[in-house]
Amino acid sequence: MANNKSAKKRIQVAERNRLANKSYKSSVKTLTKKTLINCEKYKKDPNSDNKEQVIFSVNETFSLIDKAIKKKVLHKNNGANKKSRINKLVKNFLTSK
Repeated sequence: MANNKSAKKRIQVAERNRLANKSYKSSVKTLTKKTLINCEKYKKDPNSDNKEQVIFSVNETFSLIDKAIKKKVLHKNNGANKKSRINKLVKNFLTSK
């Protein structure tokens, strides 16, 4: 347990930051899942509306990942791996018919 004032404050700040980081990571996972769901919709019914929805969700996910990297929630290599994995899956869905 912390014995001085600064150590107690660091514990509080670390907890606050942990919760904020958790929110970012959760949002990244949620948007990734939404992107995959949109890809499945496009695969079942390949029309321009579904394709636009896929592209929009990919852009939104990439944007959030970039923001998480900028705020040091994710390491830049981890973010790059996530983006690469999403892009690879989306590319497979959009090209295969």
